[in-house]
Amino acid sequence: MNNLYELTIKKARDGLKNKSFSSAELIKSCLDRIKAVEPKIHAFVTVCDEAINYAKDENLPLRGIPISIKDNFCTVGLRTTASSNVLKDFIPPYDATVVAKLKAAGAVIIGKTNLDAWAHGSSTETSDFGTTRNPWNIEHLPGGSSGGAAASVAADEIIAAIGSETAGSIRQPADWCGVVGLKPTYGRVSRYGVVAMASSLDSPGPITKTVEDAAIILQILAGKDSLDATTLPNSPQDYLKDLDKKITGLKIGVPDEYFDGVTEQVRARVEDALKLLEKLGAKIIKIKLFKPEYAIAVYTILQRAEVSSNLARYDGIRYGSTRENFGEEAKRRIMLGTYALSAGYWDQYYNKAQKVRTVIVEDFIRAFKEVDIIIAPTNPTTALPLGASKDNPMFGEMADALVEPSSIAGLPGINVPCGFSKEGLPVGFQVIGPQLAETLILNVAHQYQINTDWRKEKPKL
Repeated sequence: MNNLYELTIKKARDGLKNKSFSSAELIKSCLDRIKAVEPKIHAFVTVCDEAINYAKDENLPLRGIPISIKDNFCTVGLRTTASSNVLKDFIPPYDATVVAKLKAAGAVIIGKTNLDAWAHGSSTETSDFGTTRNPWNIEHLPGGSSGGAAASVAADEIIAAIGSETAGSIRQPADWCGVVGLKPTYGRVSRYGVVAMASSLDSPGPITKTVEDAAIILQILAGKDSLDATTLPNSPQDYLKDLDKKITGLKIGVPDEYFDGVTEQVRARVEDALKLLEKLGAKIIKIKLFKPEYAIAVYTILQRAEVSSNLARYDGIRYGSTRENFGEEAKRRIMLGTYALSAGYWDQYYNKAQKVRTVIVEDFIRAFKEVDIIIAPTNPTTALPLGASKDNPMFGEMADALVEPSSIAGLPGINVPCGFSKEGLPVGFQVIGPQLAETLILNVAHQYQINTDWRKEKPKL
């Protein structure tokens, strides 16, 4: 079978079970693909060229499936840099819980993907190891901070990837790269072993070729972790069981506030998606939500405050190298966060931002009394050209404007590709659900995806 790297997890599992090909052949296909297209894309910081070893137990759910890991997850014996020169030589002595669970399920870690340094950004241009490029047009950005993860999936360098989201860093690059990106409810997946950015927001999740694949990975990752006190005590659900459930009568909330400032092409593609969902039996209901700008202000303060605290450990004594190796973006965020937490300004900035965060949470709770889910554009624009984030310290906040509110509220959300612009760049929409409603948003996203062919489109590399 040719081009094994194009397979989804589901098809790869079926092929391995039927012995249509071997795990070694599947892994080698991905490694060969990486060698062929990586000079154009630069999705990886580290590639495991000897990743042919795989679990022998054929009953494992991900046995022999190659997966890439965002380079802010600790991987025992494998360099973890967070795309910063501060950690360029750091070899973790342990695996992040997410990585440990994937390995236990039989997955093969084939490499670590590029990101904005310390995950500070939405372009992957702040990486100390070079910019990742969008597979659909290498003169455009992939988004970020999980830009390398999204690009590695879109370019078929890998079967699936793991990213992390603090305020859009899974959904935003998934949108710009034309793939599926699932951000679970905060606390649904363990943060243990993830290089912390904003601890009250960070959420690991999958970036995949299909919604079904995202559900397969979440099935493995979700659950309480004794090593992470912020993981939820709620038992994980069967995220695959409702995928094929009809959405007749489902109430979809559409907030006009999330369409303000969106380009006409993005608006048109999302409206087309809503029309299809309506044909499938869903009810479209106009709702009101707070304007996303409020979330931008809240996130800017809270994220900088938590960054200044989390990066304090990298003093060159306990972890990392000298602080002189911090990039400009990290320095900006440390200074702003330290200021927001300083004596005399705590109440004025940080405490007020936490109060507004609670109001945003309550706004979503009110909305979900009217509707079952919310659908909106994932990004205001399609992928922007290389260099768009340069000299723009608020680029990330503006790019993530439509996903920040739900992240701040700890809600689950998923990006689903829904077409292309006239320039051939992907467009996606996001499905947002109440806390712990992953099964519901996966169901809606899957029903849309199996009734369209956008997932079958491939970038020409």
